[in-house]
Amino acid sequence: MLENQTLIVTGGAGFIGSNLIHFLLANTKAKIINLDKLTYAGNLSSLEKAKSNPNYIFEKADICDSVSMTRILEIYKPNAILHLAAESHVDRSIGNSIDFIQTNIIGTYTLLESARAYFNNEADENFRFLHVSTDEVYGSLGANGLFSETTAYAPNSPYSASKASSDHLVRAWQHTYNLPTLITNCSNNYGPHQFPEKLIPLIIHNALNLKPLPIYGDGQNIRDWLYVEDHCKGIIEVLLKGKIGESYNIGGNNERNNLDLVKTICKHLDKLAPRQDKQKHETAITLVKDRPGHDRRYAIDSSKIQKELAWRPEENLESGLYKTIEWYLSNQAWVEEIMSGQYKGERLGLLT
Repeated sequence: MLENQTLIVTGGAGFIGSNLIHFLLANTKAKIINLDKLTYAGNLSSLEKAKSNPNYIFEKADICDSVSMTRILEIYKPNAILHLAAESHVDRSIGNSIDFIQTNIIGTYTLLESARAYFNNEADENFRFLHVSTDEVYGSLGANGLFSETTAYAPNSPYSASKASSDHLVRAWQHTYNLPTLITNCSNNYGPHQFPEKLIPLIIHNALNLKPLPIYGDGQNIRDWLYVEDHCKGIIEVLLKGKIGESYNIGGNNERNNLDLVKTICKHLDKLAPRQDKQKHETAITLVKDRPGHDRRYAIDSSKIQKELAWRPEENLESGLYKTIEWYLSNQAWVEEIMSGQYKGERLGLLT
């Protein structure tokens, strides 16, 4: 699989990107170029084991820098670009939307233009540009229904609006310029190396440190949870077998409201890391003021990728959460480095 291929992974030092790189290095013989600007969520310590692999190369670069993008494409002559670089936290987008406009829209445009020039001048016909996006572009669901690839876009936050914009750009570059693009829209990811401002790692960290476990609003917001390695496998299947110009929804088939999710994490922690005061971890659950425009429910119909590409998630929420909690318990040094800000030289102010 991917024999003698060279793949550029943008945002490779982030959560999904680092997991994708680890999976590719472990399961293929492809050369992997990790292209990352190293913003606050980019952490090279997530790729410590990859550094000694001869098929791994790191390039610090900004996707908004067209000169750097052109140079990197000319040097490595990739067979594919897996575009994961993005600002991705809804809370941060509410307080500082300009970074999301810059990276997710302008950055994607710049990368597309560099890829177009490369494809027209140097790349072979099998070149692919795979854009990794989110189900949040579809907006909010009611109590019933699922997001499909034909669901109309209705983004409700600066983050989801910026990702919707980038999806439209990718689609337009395929239809207008014949750039061979693919788009994936995934549900909420979780697993190892996730930045601890996101719900699951934040709850694990706070529980281990006897801090409140914050949940927005009434805790009834529903998400479909996808274990990150299952997502990585889906991305690769789309890269290898997806039809040019098509979008594929990648979901975990694991809907759960936030309150029940946190209670499930607490039950696992009661067994794996019980509190010294003998109290249940869920006693620390605290409902906090809801964030503006909080979408009520997301749920993905992933039947297209299952039928056409024979992909389906291997982890259910119970098994995936157990693996995730075990990883965080075994990698507290990684977490503490982030919490202390040592990896960036500054202390992290978490958004909850």
